[in-house]
Amino acid sequence: MRRTTITALAGAALLLTGCGSQSGGDTGSGGEVSPSTSAHSSPGPSRGCSVHGQLTAADSGRTVCLSKGDEVRIVLDGTKARPWKPVTASGSALQAINAGFVLQPGDATAAYRAVAAGTVKLTSSRPLCAQPSSPGQVSCKGIQTWTITVRVS
Repeated sequence: MRRTTITALAGAALLLTGCGSQSGGDTGSGGEVSPSTSAHSSPGPSRGCSVHGQLTAADSGRTVCLSKGDEVRIVLDGTKARPWKPVTASGSALQAINAGFVLQPGDATAAYRAVAAGTVKLTSSRPLCAQPSSPGQVSCKGIQTWTITVRVS
């Protein structure tokens, strides 16, 4: 199977798991969400958490709210020329678990379970441009950073 097919299937399964646990309005309505294996992302400081099954590079800067026992999964699609560094967590509110995804060169995947109340920063980074393939080529020293704040209650 191709990487995009595997990622799409995994994402669909995670989203379907989260759909059955929501009460109230549509996704993003700020309704209460019961504890499940899905993460809840807050699009802004004044809004409640909404269902969000999987985090990607596009989610950088978001705040994710979890209850004890909830899980959050991260899939950062990179390339061999622009690889993501492994995701790191600062804090003790999350416990690393098996991500369950096949890694392609340059990808970074991770999964965590909320085990205690607190706040954790998840981070990764990668080069902004491909590294030169031979000496004398122009190189780029820029770094793309990825950060998520996780609040566990």
